[in-house]
Amino acid sequence: MRDFLEDALQHLDAGAGRQQRDRLVELPKRFYTLVEVEERDGAFVVTLDRRVTKTPTGKTVSTSHRDLAAKMQAEWAAQGEYIAPDSMPHVKLINSAVEGGEEAQPALVDEVLKYAANDLLLYRADSPRELVRRQEKVWDDVLVRLARHFSVSFQPTVGILHKEQSPDMLARLRASIAPLHFVPATAMVSVTGLTGSGLLAIALHAGLVDRDAVWTAAHVDEDYQISLWGEDFEAAEKRRQRRREFDAAANVINFLERFPI
Repeated sequence: MRDFLEDALQHLDAGAGRQQRDRLVELPKRFYTLVEVEERDGAFVVTLDRRVTKTPTGKTVSTSHRDLAAKMQAEWAAQGEYIAPDSMPHVKLINSAVEGGEEAQPALVDEVLKYAANDLLLYRADSPRELVRRQEKVWDDVLVRLARHFSVSFQPTVGILHKEQSPDMLARLRASIAPLHFVPATAMVSVTGLTGSGLLAIALHAGLVDRDAVWTAAHVDEDYQISLWGEDFEAAEKRRQRRREFDAAANVINFLERFPI
């Protein structure tokens, strides 16, 4: 089961370091010309020269949502002479979900709740004052929205020492995502890993904050450091890649909230 979680999160290792490794690995050549979306047996599939796309282990990829199929179609169509998996965040995420299958769903929910119990938003800096104010402004807004929506309370703390959170709070949050289909659950794990916050993933899924607000909240500390020292080129490229993967996961959550794959 842990293999499925690692597969769901493997695309998080993004940016310059991974690009350097990719240059050392021979990418597969593009083997197709025509990329289409077709409706088959009540679902949408992406076809390459009329052949349905499959996961690396041969499982057929399909979805009930045409817009998600269109996203995957666009990624396949955008490939050049070689196929670069890192440029296909929707395809990679859906492949990972299909590989894990339904049996991975409980572990995916557990992963989100594990982060929420020791969440980024709950551990605050004690200085400098400007960073403290930024955390309070951005993170408290998310916590208040969650608290009101789920009728729960949180116990933020200063520093890094573990602070036990209410079992009732965690149970209520679990109940909100426990029914998720395994595909959006995989996307939730991706958002959680990319932001370092299960609470932000749950807030996004519940529609309490939009994706830009989630991304901003996830980078309060990093943005403060950038304001002091400037932005490193490689770190900026890594962050852009992570944002592309985050947006793909947010799309999957949005598309499949009402239309299971």
